[in-house]
Amino acid sequence: MRRARLSLLSLLPLGLVACSGARMLAAGDRAPEVQAKNQDGALVSLAQYRGHPLVVYFYPKDRTSGCTIEAHEFRTAYAQLRAAGAEVVGVSNDDVASHKGFCNDEALPFPLLADTDERIAHAFGVPTRLGFYRRTTFVIDAQGVVRRVFDPVEPNGHAREVLAALNAL
Repeated sequence: MRRARLSLLSLLPLGLVACSGARMLAAGDRAPEVQAKNQDGALVSLAQYRGHPLVVYFYPKDRTSGCTIEAHEFRTAYAQLRAAGAEVVGVSNDDVASHKGFCNDEALPFPLLADTDERIAHAFGVPTRLGFYRRTTFVIDAQGVVRRVFDPVEPNGHAREVLAALNAL
């Protein structure tokens, strides 16, 4: 009788393994050129943001308390972040419809990418636990190089930390 073998990759859809062993990007690494649909269903590539700084923040789930606080932090600081020349992009594995509702309900002025196949999280090396992304933020410079990684992230006050990192570029 043959026994079924479970590989680490076969456990990924169940959310039982963190990020298939990929190393999290660090300061000095090039940001990956990945793409996904935003809350409006438009395909967005991170490469389209080259030429100015980019803040990519990963969060666990739309409409949860910590994620809503973090989104509000970025919404409140958005004008300052834009004045620093930066764009902001949120990423979770929620789908387009969930992101659309979250953006509308919370009046978010920046895109949320639906990383339903978790390719963006894997490309950045962001760990998952039970199917949820660990709250992690990457500050990327105008040339596409990661300059700062925030891991772990405390939602309260996080946008101020990110703004300080941008101003230090």
